[in-house]
Amino acid sequence: MNGEQLTQTDEKNPVTRGADPRIKALRRFALSISALTVLGHTVLGFEQAPITPIICVVVAVVFDAVLESLAARSEGRRPAFAVRNMRAVVDYFLPALISALACAMLLYANANLMPYVLATMIAIGSKYVFKVRVNGKWRHYLNPSNFGIAAVLLLLPSVGIAPPYQFTANVTGPVDWLLPMAIIVLGTMLNTKLTGRWPLILGWVLGFVAQAVLRTILTDASLVASLAPMTGVAFILFTNYMITDPATTPTGRRAQLAFGITTATIYGVLVTLGISFGLFFALVITCGLRGAGIVLLGQRERFATFGSRTRRLVMGPGTSPQPLAERNSAQGALAVAELSAPRSGQ
Repeated sequence: MNGEQLTQTDEKNPVTRGADPRIKALRRFALSISALTVLGHTVLGFEQAPITPIICVVVAVVFDAVLESLAARSEGRRPAFAVRNMRAVVDYFLPALISALACAMLLYANANLMPYVLATMIAIGSKYVFKVRVNGKWRHYLNPSNFGIAAVLLLLPSVGIAPPYQFTANVTGPVDWLLPMAIIVLGTMLNTKLTGRWPLILGWVLGFVAQAVLRTILTDASLVASLAPMTGVAFILFTNYMITDPATTPTGRRAQLAFGITTATIYGVLVTLGISFGLFFALVITCGLRGAGIVLLGQRERFATFGSRTRRLVMGPGTSPQPLAERNSAQGALAVAELSAPRSGQ
């Protein structure tokens, strides 16, 4: 979610801010991932060092503040976090906190802290580098935390993904089932009521099942093994808290379905090609394709505007394709009427 946009839009109206579902979703995302991080390091059995999320959050907040200050200076405006409303300041840095905790939770680099720091910095920096213009404003189109994780996995072969067992390593019995169910229920409520990304989740889950079935039919892959990732907490977290990022996914229901199905399809292709960590790479590719699509649509609109202006210059002011067609139609009707009318001399 774009904290900069939210802060600039609503800082003058605290009442509106409180009622904005995007703000509520942002705060609950931050609260959920913070609570899971604390539980993970105290109860569940996270493998990373407990200092890891703290370091990542500090790096994310400082690096975001530096980049935003530089961007504001180059654009001749105030930094988005330089407001009097402290709640707005906190809201601005919540996306950075979410990205940092996601990188600290989902990566595993043993006792080496640098890969986590690098992933966090790449995640924050991607928001200022990979941007497209939407309705006259610049928006980042890559999921920051997912891009940071994917970049580190690609750059540092010694780094891997956190082992799936860490989410339930120290719990047994009914809690083994209750914990994933609680994450599913909370995530579903969040994405249904606040972000409106349930069509995306539907497309992603159905697409994931479809690619598993197709790989079973077309290759010698086992259907059970292909569907097994869906039973892990990591998949549930990815489905409810990673791929549904409101700032980097489409709003329309059909577009959301297409986004989820496309991600699942690319994942199936990557797995078939033997590429590991397909979830993260598939989402990066899908976000990149969406960004390219936005650019192409913008170029088409610019060409259409240029063509319309050129046509008016050539054919005269007030002339456009529709009036021209109407004028031709009216002239044709007049000609028919003249031919059909009785001539005075006959």
